[in-house]
Amino acid sequence: MTPFTNTNDILDFAIENEQKAVDFYTHLAKSARTDDMRETFEQFAKEEIGHKARLAKIKEEGIFSLSSEKVADLKIADYVVRIEPTDQMTYEQALVLAMKREKAAFKLYMKLSEQAPSEEYKKLFLGLAQEESRHKLRFELEYDEYVLREN
Repeated sequence: MTPFTNTNDILDFAIENEQKAVDFYTHLAKSARTDDMRETFEQFAKEEIGHKARLAKIKEEGIFSLSSEKVADLKIADYVVRIEPTDQMTYEQALVLAMKREKAAFKLYMKLSEQAPSEEYKKLFLGLAQEESRHKLRFELEYDEYVLREN
């Protein structure tokens, strides 16, 4: 990865990552085995589209309105085994995959915040990390509700 030289580079990187998430969830929706799974993944893709649009607005307007509130961490993603995506995934497996993906994005932005060349960049990376943390929490809550409570 090339070093970031300005805020637009950071935002372009984040927007590209959000697009990858949109593509990922859209693919999962297309290969979902049930209507419920398809609808869930379509909703996840829509949320990622919303995140991408929010980042584009930040880039366009130059206003960084990323929240700094603490996000709960259920740590479920820490205890489930990573799986590779397949067309035959169960809903549980898809949630694990999504949790792990969001956790990796969180860790990436945290690492970038530690290497940020300025306080402005650091704050932006920390805000992006927090967004990913919120995504992970949503999947952990769904996993807790759907998988852990049924067992």
